[in-house]
Amino acid sequence: MDNRSLPLLLLDNSSMMSVLNQGTFKCYNLSFEEAKHIIEVHSEDDVLKCFANMEIETVIYDYLGIEKRDYTYKKIRNMRPGQDAVVFKLYVTPSETQPVIAADDGVEAKKIQNVYVYCQYLTRLE
Repeated sequence: MDNRSLPLLLLDNSSMMSVLNQGTFKCYNLSFEEAKHIIEVHSEDDVLKCFANMEIETVIYDYLGIEKRDYTYKKIRNMRPGQDAVVFKLYVTPSETQPVIAADDGVEAKKIQNVYVYCQYLTRLE
């Protein structure tokens, strides 16, 4: 199958684990600029969103600065040979400091964790 006809998959931690059922894969880290470029060169119809995590969408649109698109959601169990994916990996650590701030409505809020994200490029080789 011509891999140009395979959609680019947007994955998160859990959806990445579900697509690794069979095959040989290559995975490497991406800079945010590289992730943005890869996503932007694909048309909206050529990308499948395989996660439902709104925090990931915030990263894509607000942090990476990608124009908001309405990607089709699809749960994928197996990537096809030659198919590519951009993976957004979130990890959370406890906050070493726990400052208390006053929220907009006057209620106090306490920082309890740090959220980090990095991107990877995943390709199924065979």
